[in-house]
Amino acid sequence: MTGDGGTRKVRAGRRTVEVKRVDKVLFPGDGDGDGDGDGGAKEYTKGDLVDYYRSVAPFMLPHLRGRPLMLERHPDGVDGPTFMQKNTPEHYPDWITRVEVPKEDGTVCHTVCDDTATLVHLADQACLTLHRWLSRTAHLDRPDRLVFDLDPAEDDFGQVREAAGLLGELLDALKLPSAPMTTGSRGLHIVVPLTGRQDFDEVRAFARDVADTLADAHPDRLTTAARKKDRGDRLYLDVQRNAYAQTAVAPFTVRARPGAPVATPLTWDDLDDPALDARRWTIADAVEQARANPWAGVMGRARALGPARRRLEALRG
Repeated sequence: MTGDGGTRKVRAGRRTVEVKRVDKVLFPGDGDGDGDGDGGAKEYTKGDLVDYYRSVAPFMLPHLRGRPLMLERHPDGVDGPTFMQKNTPEHYPDWITRVEVPKEDGTVCHTVCDDTATLVHLADQACLTLHRWLSRTAHLDRPDRLVFDLDPAEDDFGQVREAAGLLGELLDALKLPSAPMTTGSRGLHIVVPLTGRQDFDEVRAFARDVADTLADAHPDRLTTAARKKDRGDRLYLDVQRNAYAQTAVAPFTVRARPGAPVATPLTWDDLDDPALDARRWTIADAVEQARANPWAGVMGRARALGPARRRLEALRG
């Protein structure tokens, strides 16, 4: 990274990307506002965000390539307004990949992040969080990922940990590979790699049946009720992201919360760590977790849902 003052030129692969206002604070620190002696949330600038995304790119890009994105931008930092950006602005460099996606009244020109330079440019645009489609541009209607979003009633990671264990056991019984990921917010995503043979309606119906099966077995702890008022203090098994044009936070993306937490892939054994919570990793240390390759061998074991559907029906009787 070279440059003076508020502008730097960042080498990213074969390209050089100009980053402006690198000293702009995107994540204000809070000192030790809660008085617990932990130092509080640390301050991070746009330059810090760029450095993180450039460093994590080799581990993050395999989860982004070929997927339309919705970009969550915070030009004035996490305390300022949020902009959810689907259409790619005309001023974006022409070397950034785009894909025209049909919608009811026309098309949307989504950004696709295929390389490190694009990731750095998005950081320059104060794009903190990348929300990815669960399908790729070649087959937009056929997802190759299924996501269960474990959403606790309160900020209670113990409840999330317990639900993840139950869901992992059921997916094992269905012979479906799966991997957990902290959301960087409150919960976990459980991700299942698919072959892309089924369309979104089939995938969502299967995910809903899995969630219903689990909630029926543990009605006091889990729910599939979409309305908050119907959930009580139970954890919500959310499968709504498994739909055309819906998105889920990308692995290793930063979340717009104090301290710059990161949505971070885990191993199932990591869930045994009593110190784990949904905001365990930040831009200060998430690259170390990425280098450990926690999802090694999992995403390459994609499955079709036909056999799993038959096993689920047998379990449900």
